[in-house]
This record gives sequence, structure tokens and C-alpha cells, in this order.
Amino acid sequence: MRLCLICVLLWATTAYCQWNSNMRDNREVMVHLFEWKWSDVAEACETFLGPRLYGGVQVSPPSEHRTVWNPFRPWWERYQPVSYQLVSRSGDRNAFIDMVNRCNAKDVLIYPDLVINHMTGDGVNGDGTAGNPYNTRNPARDFPGVPYSRWDFNDDICDRDISNYNDAWEVRNCRLLGLVDLKLSDNYVRDRVVDFANDMINIGVAGFRVVACKHMWPGDLEVIYNRFNNLITPTFPSGSRPFIVQEVIDQGGEPIKATDYTHLGRVTEFNYGLELSNCFSGNKQLRLLENWGEDWGLLQRNDTLAFIDNHDNQRGHGGGGGILTHKQAREYKMAVEFMLAHDYGIPRVMSSYYFTDTEAGPPSHPDGSTKDVVCFGEWVCEHQWRQIAAMVWFRRAAFGTGVDNWWDNGGNQIAFSRGNKAFIAINGDSWTMNASIYTGLPGGSYCNLIVADYNSGSRSCTDVEQNGTPHIVTVSGNGNANINIPSNGDPVVAIHVEATV
Repeated sequence: MRLCLICVLLWATTAYCQWNSNMRDNREVMVHLFEWKWSDVAEACETFLGPRLYGGVQVSPPSEHRTVWNPFRPWWERYQPVSYQLVSRSGDRNAFIDMVNRCNAKDVLIYPDLVINHMTGDGVNGDGTAGNPYNTRNPARDFPGVPYSRWDFNDDICDRDISNYNDAWEVRNCRLLGLVDLKLSDNYVRDRVVDFANDMINIGVAGFRVVACKHMWPGDLEVIYNRFNNLITPTFPSGSRPFIVQEVIDQGGEPIKATDYTHLGRVTEFNYGLELSNCFSGNKQLRLLENWGEDWGLLQRNDTLAFIDNHDNQRGHGGGGGILTHKQAREYKMAVEFMLAHDYGIPRVMSSYYFTDTEAGPPSHPDGSTKDVVCFGEWVCEHQWRQIAAMVWFRRAAFGTGVDNWWDNGGNQIAFSRGNKAFIAINGDSWTMNASIYTGLPGGSYCNLIVADYNSGSRSCTDVEQNGTPHIVTVSGNGNANINIPSNGDPVVAIHVEATV
């Protein structure tokens, strides 16, 4: 991770310190609470995310957006802005401020989705979630809530949708899926975008996931990012810059590359989830993960946001196809556990709701308003699954270490340590894993948090799953442990030095 001390010395040059997540207390994991209301996010920070050592939350776009009935309200209406007022399906400005303050107080930072490439679709009109009208019926381009008019869009450069993704000029100047394309080269438009982002920075957010970056010129983004305010003090250290994660779908075969944007901030590595899904689906042997990371053709780890699935590709959109999701729970948990155990990138966990129609918005009342989150009902809440939540603690316990002491059986049974702080073993075979393995850990007894609850006060370990996977692992004085993972139990053992028995 780039050091902000260096960045301070370079403050007058290009975008800087935007690879640093700003997370506190050695936390490294963020979760995407997709389509959650601000009040539910705030409560989750206080009751689960903070205590379970999550470091941040990616939240859905907070700006005013279209309201669409089709016949239900689809998820994608959030990605069609009407103005930059903080009034969305998730709540109003006051609720957003309350969420940010309450989450910051629990060391859980907020990273909103930032939609600045476009506004609503072409050829529509209506009122947004804050009551502001909009009209894109030809030749109108009216968004009085900003305000934007026809002069603020790229129609004079390209008045059509993107049809050829092998033409970088077209991808960055024409309309994405009919969405009216903002003229980010224009100073007036840049001013509005910067004011919008700085408003949220002044509230206390820690950074942004910037949507659809491959459809914007890197030079325009560089100018915009450099005008973002520093994060507020004393919530963040003086001089802290907003974390920037840029959505760039690069799976090869197109002229626009993810590396076109890595000099500006981190980039979403879509090949990460695709390759791990192939491995944990059985298409590739797990032993091949010994050199996981850059050697697989992935981005440099300090430039990357790592994830298995996101709200797009779990629906077959945006680089989807072949991705593991909550619908393949056993394999998906293993892939996420590996991601959180490894040291590559900053990891993001997905938290979904159930859907059958890929257009469907969040669980809603008949009037279209979003329901309160009740996990394990209509809301999937993968981030609360025992196996995933346990690995968030593992990741923090392993902070500052690399991957060491790789072991495999030549097939689908693997293990490795994170220095001398943590150890994981995964049985991807259909038979029992039984081997003496060097863990790298000091001698002692450790609680396997994948299947057990740990009481830090009494340093006791209670087997909750009781499915045959050992809940206590004994490491000998020479660092070896007998790892026995039955084929019909939980396929993972994960231990670390903060959970000794």
C-alpha cells in the first residue's frame, strides 16, 4: 500500500494517496450492502460490522435518481441520476449523515457508489426521488435539479449508443446503454461533479467506488479526482485523501485496459472472481493457486479491489458468467474464505438479496419503498455467514504478513500460513484431508472459527457446527499440526494467534 507520506510530498502533481482505503485498526475488509437503507447500514455498523472487524461499507448511489416501475422498481434505477441531492431510495440527506457518523464511530468507513459518467436514459421524462423533474426526450437534456442542460452532454460529439467496444473513442464518448453521457471535459460539469463528491467528503465518507470508469477519459478523471477535498479531520488524519476504486471491466480483447486507470487509484479486478470461481467450481485444481496473484495475469495487488461476485455479474451482467454466488453456497464460501485468507488486494464481500428476475430491486413494500433488512429471510446477508465473518477477523489478525508455507497434495487440498500469525487449510477433494502440515504458528491450541464460537474472556472454544470438522487444532512446538478435514464436514480450518485456547 502506497505511503501517504510520499503522497504529501507530491501534493501538487497527480492524484495521490487514493489507493489507501483509510481503514482503521488494521482492518482490511469492506462489504457491499447492496440496496440497503441508510438506517439499516447504520444499525449494522453498530451491532455487527464494527464488532466483527469489518473496515468499510460500499453503499448504493446516494444521489437522487429515477423512479421506474417495470412493473416493479428495478435495481438499476439507482444508477440513473436526476440530481446530486442526497435523496434516494435508501433515505434522505439526514439519514445519510446519521449513517456516516454512526459507522465512523464504530471504525466502519463508508464508500458510496459515485455515478458521474451519465444521468438518466435517453428519451424519458419524469420526477426523481427528491421531486426534481428531468426530461431527455429529444432534443431536451434538462436536469434542473443540478442544473444541467443540453450543452452539458456529449451529444455534439457522439449522438448514439456504444456499438463497438473495440473503438476506445466510441466507448468513452457515446452513450452507455442509452444513458445520456456527461461532458466531463467541460469545466462547468466538472464543477458540479466535484461539488457533489466534496459534499459527501465533508459529511465524512472515506472514499468512493466510481462507476463506469472505462466510459470516461482518464485525463478527465485525473482533473476531477485532484479537486476532491482531503478527508475531514479529526475523523481522519490530516492530509488523508479519499480512497478511489474505479469500476473497469477488463477481461481482455478490448483496447481499454484496467491499467489505463491504475495511476489514478485502485481498480476492480473482475478476473479475480472469475479465476477463483473456476478453481472452486472444480474446473481447475486448487494446487495451482500457489502463485495466486500477479502471476495469473491479475493487476498488481496494490492497485486492486478483489472480489468474487458483485451486484452486476451475479446477475449475468457486466463481466458475468461462470461466477460463483450465494446460490452455490458451499463452493462460494470456500472461494470467499480463500480471498480473505490471502494477502492479494483489498477484499470486498458481497451482501445480496434473493431474486429470480435479474432486474428486480430490493425487497420492497407494495408502494415501492425498501423493506427493513432482516437477514436470512429475503436478504441473503452473506457477510453474516459464519464462515465469511470468521475470516474477516482472520484477515485482520494476519495484517502485515504475506503468504508463506504453502502446502498441497498435488490436487485440491491446500494450506498456507500468513507469516506466523494465521493458518488456513482447505479440502476441495471429495475425500478426507488428513496430513501433518507445518503451520508457521507458535505451539499451542487454536480455535477453528469456521465451525466454533470463541470466548476471548475465558479463551474457550465451543463447537457450534458439530459436523466433524475439528473445532480445536493443536500445533506442536515445531509448528506442525495434524489437519483432519472430513469430506462431509466443513471443508475449511482457519486458525490465528488471536484465538488461542
